[in-house]
Amino acid sequence: MFIVEKQEMANKTFRLPVDLLERLSTVAQNQGVSLNNLVKQCCEYALNNLCIDNNKN
Repeated sequence: MFIVEKQEMANKTFRLPVDLLERLSTVAQNQGVSLNNLVKQCCEYALNNLCIDNNKN
């Protein structure tokens, strides 16, 4: 049976450099996704591929 799932979302404000926002907007438009969706995917990718140095104090 198909069950529709809804992911809980929250609003948060971030400040980004204008040139980065323009690049993100261009990619989102070219890929046919919302800017919000693209930023979410970028953050997930970055966190999933983050190299953590456990030797830092």
